[in-house]
Amino acid sequence: MAFKSIALLKKKPGLTRQQFIDYYENNHAPLIVRLTPGIKAYHRNFIDWNGAFEAADGSETNFDCVTEVWFEDRAAYDKAMAVLTSPDVAQAIADDEENVFDRSKTRMFVVDETKSPIG
Repeated sequence: MAFKSIALLKKKPGLTRQQFIDYYENNHAPLIVRLTPGIKAYHRNFIDWNGAFEAADGSETNFDCVTEVWFEDRAAYDKAMAVLTSPDVAQAIADDEENVFDRSKTRMFVVDETKSPIG
C-alpha cells in the first residue's frame, strides 16, 4: 500500500475559483511534480461549495482544495520532504505559493487510508 499525504489549501484572497484552479493546474502543480522526487500520484480536489454542507455555526471553511500526494512508502516520502525543505527548493515553492494560496491557512499531514469494501 502506498504512503499518502494530504494538504488542505485555501485560495489567495481576490482570486476567483477559476483563477485559482487555472494557476494551480498550469503553474503550481507542474512545479511540484518537477521538484518532488518519488511522487506516485498527485490529485487536486477543488471544492465545489454549491450545495455543500457547511458549518452550522456559519464559520469560514479554511480550504478550497484537498490535495492528495502518494509515495511508494514512508522512506520515499521522507526523501521527498528532505528535498522540498532544502532552502533553495523551499524558497521556490514558497514564492510560487504566494501567487495562489493563503499560506497562513495551509495544512499538510500524512494519513492512514482505509477503504471500505463495497458490494
